[in-house]
Amino acid sequence: MKHIRNFCIIAHIDHGKSTLADRLLDFTGSVTDREKQEQLLDSMDLERERGITIKSHAIQMDYEYEGEKYVLNLIDTPGHVDFSYEVSRSIAACEGALLIVDAAQSIQAQTISNLYLALEHDLEIIPVLNKVDLPSANPEVVSDDIVDLLGCDHDDIIPASAKTGLGIEEILKAIITRVPPPSGKIDAPLRALIFDSVYNPFRGVETYFRVINGSIKKGQNIKFVATNKNYFADEVGTLRLKQFPRKEIKTGDVGYLITGIKDAREVKVGDTITDAKNPTTEAVAGFEDVKPMVFAGIYPVDTEDYEELRSSMEKLQLNDASLVFVPESSAALGFGFRCGFLGMLHLEIIQERLEREFDMTVITTVPNVSYHAYTNKNPDDLILVNNPSDLPEPSSLNRVEEPFIKATIITKADYVGNVMSLCIEKRGEITNQVYLTPERVELSFDMPLAEIVFDFYDRLKTVSRGYASFDYSPIGMRQSKLVKVDVLLNGNIVDALSALLHVDNAYDIGKKMCEKLKELIPRQQFDIPIQAAIGSKIIARETVKALRKDVTAKCYGGDISRKRKLLEKQKKGKKRMRQVGNVEIPQEAFMAVLKLND
Repeated sequence: MKHIRNFCIIAHIDHGKSTLADRLLDFTGSVTDREKQEQLLDSMDLERERGITIKSHAIQMDYEYEGEKYVLNLIDTPGHVDFSYEVSRSIAACEGALLIVDAAQSIQAQTISNLYLALEHDLEIIPVLNKVDLPSANPEVVSDDIVDLLGCDHDDIIPASAKTGLGIEEILKAIITRVPPPSGKIDAPLRALIFDSVYNPFRGVETYFRVINGSIKKGQNIKFVATNKNYFADEVGTLRLKQFPRKEIKTGDVGYLITGIKDAREVKVGDTITDAKNPTTEAVAGFEDVKPMVFAGIYPVDTEDYEELRSSMEKLQLNDASLVFVPESSAALGFGFRCGFLGMLHLEIIQERLEREFDMTVITTVPNVSYHAYTNKNPDDLILVNNPSDLPEPSSLNRVEEPFIKATIITKADYVGNVMSLCIEKRGEITNQVYLTPERVELSFDMPLAEIVFDFYDRLKTVSRGYASFDYSPIGMRQSKLVKVDVLLNGNIVDALSALLHVDNAYDIGKKMCEKLKELIPRQQFDIPIQAAIGSKIIARETVKALRKDVTAKCYGGDISRKRKLLEKQKKGKKRMRQVGNVEIPQEAFMAVLKLND
C-alpha cells in the first residue's frame, strides 16, 4: 500500500489540466507512441470539439523513483462550474490534488471553489504554476497570489509547462514525496466507494471504485449497500488506457468491476461495495447528493419514442450522476421528462449527448428554477413549483420565494463598472468588493438564480471581454414579487413557453418573446395572433400575417362590390380555418427564448 498514490488534478477552465495529464502519461511511459494524441483522456468527441473536459477520467501509471516502483492513480477533472459535482466525486477517491494555476491568468473563481472542495476532504495540495513558457506569463506575481491563497512557501510551488514538458519530473517527485499513501486495513471486511460508472452495451454496467478496506477478488460474491443487492464479480481490474483484468484489487487501489448488471438504476454513484458473506458495518460517508440548479423539460419529437428516451436517460445518468429526471406531461408536447441540471452548459451537453450517443432527437423547453409558493388558505404549507404551470391561481397566492445564490466574480479592475451594471440589471445586490491585486477585483453579489439561468454567463464574458471568471453557491430562498407570463398562440396557451418572471421585467420579456416568436413561426393560411398574458391580462401582442391568394386578380375593371364579395368570401374561409387550424412550433422557438438579448 505504501507504494500507491491517488491524486486528482483541479483547476479553472483552460488552465491546462488535460495537457498536463497527457505529459504525465508520456513521462511515465503509460502510453505508446501510437496511442499518443492531444487530450488523450477526453474520450468523447464532444470534449475534443469544445476543448473542455466533461467527465472525470481515471487512469493508472507506473513510475520508478529512487529504485522503488510506485503505482499512481490519476483522476483528471473538469474545470467548468457546471461540472463541479464530477470534481467532488473525484476528490472523494483521492489523498492528494495538483492545484494548477495559469501563469498568465492567475487565480480564477473556479480555482478557489475547487480548492475549498479539496481542503474539506483533507487532501494534500501541490500547487503547480503552469504555462510559464508563455510570453504573457507573470510567474513572480502569480506565485505571490498562490502563497497568499494557500499559505505555503515559494519553494513548494512547482513551475511547469505542460506543453514543453518542463517540470513534469518535479511534479511526479512531489506526488510521491508529499501525497500520503492510502490508509486502510487490508484484513478488514471489504469496503469500497463507487465514484463513477459507465454503460457498456455488451457487458452491462462497468463500475469504477476505490477500495478503502479489504480487497476485492474476481469471482467474489459482493453486495451494494444502498440497493442491498448481491452480485457476482465477473471481472475486476485496473484502469490503464485500456482495462487490465486482475485477480485481486487491494486496499487503497482504484479499479473497475463488471457484474453483468443490465439495469442502470441498480448502480448508484457514492454507494459502498462490500462482501456478501462478511459485510462491513459502516458505509462510506461524506458523499453528497446532487442539487440541481436549473430545470427544463425534455420531450421526444415523436411521442412513440418515450420509452426509448427513458432508457437513454438512465444510461446517461450512469455516466453523469448529476442528471436528475422525473416523468411529466405537457398539453403541447405530450409525454416527456422534467430534468434537473447543474447549469446551462450541462443542459446543452446532455442534449447533444442524447443526440449523438443515443440518436434521440429531443425538444427542450424553457429552463427555469424551482420556487416555493404559499397560498392564502394554508400560509405555512409549502408548494414546490418546478414548472410554471404548477403555480397556484394569482388570487389564492400568498407569496412566492425564489432561490438566491452568492455569486463570486473575479475580473480586471477596468471592467468593474460593466460587471456591476450587468449584475444590477439582473436584480443582484453587491455585498463585497475586494482588490486581490491593484489589477484584479473580486466582487460578491446576492442574486436570484433565475436571472443567471438564461444568458448571464455569456453576457458576463462579453462585457468583460472574456476576463471575468464566475462561481456561485446557493444561499437559500427569499421572497420575491413574481408573476406567471403565459404565451398564447392563436388563443391557446402553450404551456411549454410559460415562464415565472419578476414583475418589473415581465412586460419587457413578454414583448421580446412575442417579437422573437413572430420571426420564427412560419406563416400559415390564416392570421396567427401571438400574445403574452399575465393571468387574463394581455401585455403584448404580435401577429403573423396570413399567406393569401390574390382572389381579385380575375376581376379587371367592373364594380367594387364584385371584388368585395370575393374578399368577404376569402375572409370567411380564413376565419373558419383559424378555428380548426393548428400551429406547429419549431424547436428553435423554444431555444430562442433563452437568447432574447441577441
